[in-house]
Amino acid sequence: MPRTAWLAIDLDRLSANTAAIRSGLPHGVRLEPVVKADAYGHGALGTASWLETCGVDGFSVATLDEAVELRRGGIRLPILVLYPVPPDLAPDAAGLDVALTAGDMDLLARTLAAIRRGRGGGSSQSHPLTIQVEVETGLGRGGFDEGDLPNALAAIADAPDVRLAGIWSHLSAAGDRSRTSAQHARFERALATLGTSDPDVALRHIAASGGLLAASVPPFDSVRLGLSTYGLIPDGLTADPSLIAAAQRLEPAMSLHARAVRVVDLPAGHGVSYGPSFETSRPSRIATLPIGYGDGWPRELSNRAEALVRGVRVPLVGTVAMDAVMAEVTDVPGPPVGVDDEFVLFGEQDGHRITALDLAQRRTTISYEVVTAMARRVARVYYRSAVPVGLRTLTEETYAWRLSNSGTETSATSRWTRS
Repeated sequence: MPRTAWLAIDLDRLSANTAAIRSGLPHGVRLEPVVKADAYGHGALGTASWLETCGVDGFSVATLDEAVELRRGGIRLPILVLYPVPPDLAPDAAGLDVALTAGDMDLLARTLAAIRRGRGGGSSQSHPLTIQVEVETGLGRGGFDEGDLPNALAAIADAPDVRLAGIWSHLSAAGDRSRTSAQHARFERALATLGTSDPDVALRHIAASGGLLAASVPPFDSVRLGLSTYGLIPDGLTADPSLIAAAQRLEPAMSLHARAVRVVDLPAGHGVSYGPSFETSRPSRIATLPIGYGDGWPRELSNRAEALVRGVRVPLVGTVAMDAVMAEVTDVPGPPVGVDDEFVLFGEQDGHRITALDLAQRRTTISYEVVTAMARRVARVYYRSAVPVGLRTLTEETYAWRLSNSGTETSATSRWTRS
């Protein structure tokens, strides 16, 4: 690896989380994990390619280039882009068989015009443009209002080389029964506008992790499984009694590890890091870990977080730098902590655990931000049964399971080198 700091991604937990959620769904409901924001920090291609082997039905992303990354990496399951893209890129989406979201009349008109221009210019599209319609039901962020929905549906129906494939919405507070009930009612009215006579409209979906676990809306045809894919429950959410067992089976798939690049004994009164915001009050042993705010470990955690080493919690001291944070390891039992000791900044070690929620609460944020903030330059190491089977760095990606499923190669790994 490029350095001694890495994110460990437990593939067995990804599999188990997917199975746990699947066990709570009615037969026939599609399970379509959300892998936007680099799969919530877990690595988009590595995560999506593994979830393919788990039997999921499709994926959702936020941007077209996220979909392009998956297609170029060999992902063939359906992909939905959840946010509207620049209209001129619609032919590119059609060529990749990637579904786009429509939720604004002006952008929809420009998107359909871009498809007409491409068709008129003689371009050959192997696929029609697939569109899913987002409905505004109360989130206040995106989607067609009820009054605009009939016109939007008519425009899509009249457009050549365009196919309507779904209708969806998103909840603003999945655990709030009153608010969610009102959104559900608006969604049902939108479905009535659409009608049921069009056989091409296969998907209706409104539930993500929160709506599913709280059982506050029906799963309809598909569930956009986000945070719970990665073993985390939306902060503050209480699972419905019917799904408590499934929720309890969820386990975090990501943990953050490091080995020190320097361990030194400092005298009392010695400053540590910038400022300094911390000075030793006694002779202290200080370990420098190569992880900092450039990696997604924020400055807000300066002098406010801990790490695990040898199963012991130790304070992280001094101002978090771009590339480093320091641990005070003076009181760790046994021989002095050295550069071969492994630290866990969040995750588990020897029966002790620091969770994403623990860090979120110290930062006054949410678990989503903790995991998605992990920078791309931090290596992702993928494990099965505690054995590394995949690696992603800034320069290459290696996934053993890609070739083991194809049956066309004898090499133990599949590799893409970024140029």
